[in-house]
Amino acid sequence: MAEFETMQTSTGARTAAIDEGLRAHMNKVYGLMSAAMVVTAAIAYAIGNSAYALSIVFNTPLFYAVVFGPLALVLVLNFSFSRLSVPVLNGIFWGYAALTGASLASIFVLFNLGQIASAFMITAVAFLGLSLFGYTTKRDLGPIGAFLIMGAWGLVALGLGIWIFGIQSEAMFLTINVLALVIFAGLTAFYTQSIKNEYLHARTHGGPEAEVYLEKAAIVGALSLYISFIAMFRSILYLFMSND
Repeated sequence: MAEFETMQTSTGARTAAIDEGLRAHMNKVYGLMSAAMVVTAAIAYAIGNSAYALSIVFNTPLFYAVVFGPLALVLVLNFSFSRLSVPVLNGIFWGYAALTGASLASIFVLFNLGQIASAFMITAVAFLGLSLFGYTTKRDLGPIGAFLIMGAWGLVALGLGIWIFGIQSEAMFLTINVLALVIFAGLTAFYTQSIKNEYLHARTHGGPEAEVYLEKAAIVGALSLYISFIAMFRSILYLFMSND
């Protein structure tokens, strides 16, 4: 009996430790994501309110780095995650946030601050609801997530095709933004569940290397949620705040 009670106590303590660790892990992910958005907003605002900076970003070869840099960083991360160190992953993360800030500078030319703030608030509320759903749901979002990831890469390919061939179509623009909003809304829930499940699996079955893995996973998780938030924000801004 005493042995059983000892086992119960040990199991309960382990569960409590995992729960506390999960809370800290999720806080780290959301903290990194929030910090990245602050960096992105600061860079976008600084460039967007300077005619000289705008001309450098959008009228020089730097434009190609701003447009294709984030895609290149994501590809490096996807294909080399296991070989990348924590400092390198941090470099990719902050580099992505900085490049995204530069690419978002144009919104300060196309929209006023009220429209940008409204789109941000709508996105934030939707993001919180979707992330909470992903964290609490018992349904496995894996199959849906895999489909949505394919859809996101399809959008990237479509966007590149439109840019290369110079296609200008209001209907196509509307369709892409609607699809992006739906796809990344679903990915927000999927990524949140994945971040949670990765932590639980690593804590339960991981060995001595679990700490390093989880540190790297927190960075990648924050970047995934950051990308979803920015994509939703862009779509909401262009769909609902544009007068043209």
